[in-house]
Amino acid sequence: MFSFHSCQNPTCSRLAISLIDENGNLSEEGTHCYEHIFDPEGAKQRIFDYIHTHDKIVGLNAGGITFENVDLNNKRFYGCNFSHCKFIGINTKHIRSRISSFEFATFSDCNLLESNMQFTSFAGAKFSHVLFTGSDMIQNNFCGITSYQTSFDDSDLFNSRFMNALLVNTSFRNCNIKGTMFFEIQQQNVSFRQSNTNAAIFDKRGSALFTGLQELDVPQGVVQGPQQGGKK
Repeated sequence: MFSFHSCQNPTCSRLAISLIDENGNLSEEGTHCYEHIFDPEGAKQRIFDYIHTHDKIVGLNAGGITFENVDLNNKRFYGCNFSHCKFIGINTKHIRSRISSFEFATFSDCNLLESNMQFTSFAGAKFSHVLFTGSDMIQNNFCGITSYQTSFDDSDLFNSRFMNALLVNTSFRNCNIKGTMFFEIQQQNVSFRQSNTNAAIFDKRGSALFTGLQELDVPQGVVQGPQQGGKK
């Protein structure tokens, strides 16, 4: 669970980023967010060093920091906050996350292959050229995301939520989407081929209706909705 403090700047509503003490240990005495902390570059480097020297990271707040070409292979994050972070050029495997937040984060040109993330929130995040291929992304929150040229292929997305998402050139091929919610999404060139679409939820009423799919991408058991001007 999160146990973060608010930024002490009176005009700021963000959380204070984590401090690393002189012994290299994570401190709970954070005072300011990344935008308002004294020596933000030094604070960021200390967080990078902490992540580099620990495989299991618990209760870290790195909100607002940019991670570019950082090695996150096999890192395990529990109850961490990466809201409003930028992830650029991350090429890694086997990231593990539990009860963590990546809300409103930006992912660009990242390979996050074979990740294992549960009860994790990506609400409002932006993905551009991102690969989650072969991942377990169970009971996660992807509501309101914007996704361009991103692949969730061969992944387990059981009981996750993509409500109000914008999905463009995004692939969910050969995925387990049982109980996964996709209603009220905007989509262009999205593929669900070989996924169990009849077990997913594409409509608030719980039916398998899904409008706007290209005809060749309509999976078995999914019915296209009525077209405007069509027969009743």
